[in-house]
Amino acid sequence: MSPVSRRADAIRPFVVMDIVALAKRLQAEGRDIVRLEIGDPDMPTPEVVKEAAERAMHAGHTGYTESAGIPDLREAISARYVRDYDVRVDPDDIIVTQGTSPAMLLLFGTLLDPGDEVIISDPCYPAYANYINFLGGVPVPVRVRAEEGFTFRSAEVRAAITPRTRAIMINSPANPMGTVLGEKDLAELAAIAEEHSLYIASDEIYHGLQFEGKERSILEFTDRAFVLNGFSKAYAMTGWRLGYMIAPRQFVRPAEKIQQNFFLCANHFVQVAGAVALAQVGGEVDRMRAIYDERRRYLIGALRGIGLRIATEPTGAFYVFADASHWGEDSLDLAYRLLHEAGVATAPGIDFGSGGEGFLRFSYATSMDRLKEGVSRLDTWAKGAR
Repeated sequence: MSPVSRRADAIRPFVVMDIVALAKRLQAEGRDIVRLEIGDPDMPTPEVVKEAAERAMHAGHTGYTESAGIPDLREAISARYVRDYDVRVDPDDIIVTQGTSPAMLLLFGTLLDPGDEVIISDPCYPAYANYINFLGGVPVPVRVRAEEGFTFRSAEVRAAITPRTRAIMINSPANPMGTVLGEKDLAELAAIAEEHSLYIASDEIYHGLQFEGKERSILEFTDRAFVLNGFSKAYAMTGWRLGYMIAPRQFVRPAEKIQQNFFLCANHFVQVAGAVALAQVGGEVDRMRAIYDERRRYLIGALRGIGLRIATEPTGAFYVFADASHWGEDSLDLAYRLLHEAGVATAPGIDFGSGGEGFLRFSYATSMDRLKEGVSRLDTWAKGAR
């Protein structure tokens, strides 16, 4: 009998993090690696946010807070949803977390009993299925297609619903695809959830990084919704580990109890800085978004120029999900080959589900110079590989 629990033994690795580790080892050995595998902003956290954290530390805000989060931050989050989406969120319906990933544990921990099902897209961010499985739930993948903008077909969502279905998981702007669900998509999914007494679990962590059209929150369409969001991406605060969950009222106290036992609370001085970020750095977010947009437009054209297929152009997040199947149908093998042979780190599509096989995810959360160098290396490699 294995000494390791079945739960821990069964969890799938997040392969891109293995590639991150290998890329760093190669760099430590002296290799120059172009890092396009990870969604970690290369821009610094805005100065006003860092200064707020420093002031908070000097003021003694280094102890525990309420498990739900400090009132100032929850009120700032509430104000953000009024300002950006014209949606009123009661601060008491918000739980602040140490990054958005722990919020997934709160979400699925309060929603699922063993055997309960959650519909997810295929491909999608791999942690969704891993959290659901870890808590005894059942992820139910529904294929989404590049030529259709990686959006659900309503008929296929309906066909996947069973008596055990509890929620439909969405992510817009999406990782790994960079695509955005429009008003029609969100309204249709909200209607399905209402019809079948389900919930929508909406990961909105890439809000603030949409390059075309108006950003829409699921809360504009239904109150049968959980929202996951945070500061990592749009505010360039990945290492600060600050996120939050907005939940229907009956789930808030159960989620708070999970938080009390597993995480206690988010760091006090980081929460103070988060409130400042929401109130004061809108201009910096706009500036960073404009830089990402320039990189996005370059990378789409450049990848197409070296023969990769992009059926639907991404309009959010900082990823291009490109069909590289003519370079190799095994995306995991291809990603490792590109890392070793071309010195370019990418994320294999299979990491995001069987529907991602044959694709590679390219992150443009890096400088234009490095993007150009990476494309040049890929072009040279592809010509040589043929």
